[in-house]
Amino acid sequence: MSTKKKRLFRIITYAFCILMAGFVYGIFVNYTGFAIPCPIRTVTGLKCPGCGVTGMCMALMQFHFREAFLCHPMLFALLPALGAVCAGSMINYVKDGTKQTRTWQKRILYASIILLVGYGVVRNLG
Repeated sequence: MSTKKKRLFRIITYAFCILMAGFVYGIFVNYTGFAIPCPIRTVTGLKCPGCGVTGMCMALMQFHFREAFLCHPMLFALLPALGAVCAGSMINYVKDGTKQTRTWQKRILYASIILLVGYGVVRNLG
């Protein structure tokens, strides 16, 4: 098997495992109603920048896009850009084995972090 095919197989295997873990967690949450609690919210009562991600993912699993947006509007809006970063990383890895993040990917990731932290602060003010 060629090196590119091995890297592609590795990416597909990892992606499958991550998606299956998320799917199993989603089924667990759906049937039990129990989700991993946010430690920041548990201790402080404030919503962290990630609060609402489980609800957003649950809604996306059911193709309820409006509900997903309402659970976490900022992350929902960032999904296409973050998807492009992931896709670019996977393509570069398969093509030439590069694991380094490109400049455009770093810019998107830094901007996303700033927006998510800002969103976390703003939604706790209201």
